[in-house]
This record gives sequence, structure tokens and C-alpha cells, in this order.
Amino acid sequence: MRADINADLKLRCPPPTGRRKRLVARPGLRHPDDKHYTRLEDAQGLLIACAQAALGIHLLRAAGLMTGGTAGLALLLTYIAQDHGIHLTFGGIFFAINIPFYAFAYKARGIGFCLKSLASVTLVSLMAEALKPFLHVDQIHPAVAALLFGVSAGVGLLGLFRHSGSLGGVSIVALVLQDRFGFKAGWTQTIHDLGLFLIAFWVLPLGNVGWSLLGAVILNAVIAFNHRRDWYVVT
Repeated sequence: MRADINADLKLRCPPPTGRRKRLVARPGLRHPDDKHYTRLEDAQGLLIACAQAALGIHLLRAAGLMTGGTAGLALLLTYIAQDHGIHLTFGGIFFAINIPFYAFAYKARGIGFCLKSLASVTLVSLMAEALKPFLHVDQIHPAVAALLFGVSAGVGLLGLFRHSGSLGGVSIVALVLQDRFGFKAGWTQTIHDLGLFLIAFWVLPLGNVGWSLLGAVILNAVIAFNHRRDWYVVT
């Protein structure tokens, strides 16, 4: 009887083979099914992702373009201030705009998501301003700026998503509305961005608005093609 039970257990739980066998056999390594980041992995992932996002914004700003979300709103406000002879920094405005949204972040995903979002917004705000004296961009074609922004910021946002972070703002409100009322988060983000770009027509040259839309499309395409929970399940 015992032999039959052991044979049945072996069929249900076959012994590990190949790489799985080596990982299970070596002490101190995480089990392959325990797909969670360590704190160090989270920290370096968020740092790299924020650097990517800050670089994209720096290139976008150098070409006088904008984007969606609170980053786009912050850029738009800096352009409006410049037109009126007022000097405002993107980093300062971006950080201040996101302050009210952390309560939504806590409500949407808990304290971990809230703290990571706060850290991410702070890092991007600081990095975007720190790049100014070290990376001078005197001339860049808006099409190139839009393309590089879309790729760089898209990769940065992917990194933030995969480490349970965000750049705050409307995306968090969108999550809350989706969880509570079933209204798709993508629609909330789209409505906000459409309103933002409509305002941009009164602030920026028509060509700059067009190139900005291209950058936003590329960014969203990068996320749409690569942000797949069924492919990438580490948290």
C-alpha cells in the first residue's frame, strides 16, 4: 500500500529536472515558483526606470514638446510660465502636482505602491533637473526627440510597472475609478490626455503639438506591446 502511495506522489509531483533541479538543490536560492523581487532588486530596478523616464523627459523638454499625464501637465505649466517671464522648473512642478495623488495610490494598491510611487516621482523630479548641467541639448529635431522620448520613457514606465511603482497622477485615479466603478483605466487616462493636448494647441506651435502626439503614441505602443502580465509575472 505504501509503495502505491509513493508512486502516486511521484506522478503528481515529479522530481525537479535540469535548471529547476540545480536551483532546488543549492541552498540559499529562491524556489523558481517564488517569483518576488528582493529589496535590492526593487531598488535598482526603480532607479534605472526613473533614469530612463527622466532622460526621455529631458529630450522632450529640449525640443519644446509635451506628453500626457502629470508629466505633460508639468511641462505645459513651465512653458506657460516662460511665456510670462516666470522661471519654474519641471521637477518642482511635477513633484508638487503629484502630492495629492498619493492618498489615491494608498487606496488603490496599498502602502507599498504608495511609497514606491512617491520615491519614483521624487527621483524623476530630481534627475530631470540634474541632467540640465550635464547633458546640454542645444539642437534636436522634434521628430527625433519624440521618438527617443517614447522609447526611453516607455521602457522606464515598464520598469516601474514591473517593480510595482508608478509616476503617480491620473493613472492612480484611473485605477481607483476602475476598481470602484468599473470604468476602464485606459479611458480615464485618454480623457485627461485629450483635454491636456487641447490646451496645448493654445500654448505650443501646431507642429510641436503634432510631434508631441507622435511621442505619446510611441510611448503607449512600447507599453502595449511589452506590458504583459501573462509573460512577466515577477512582483
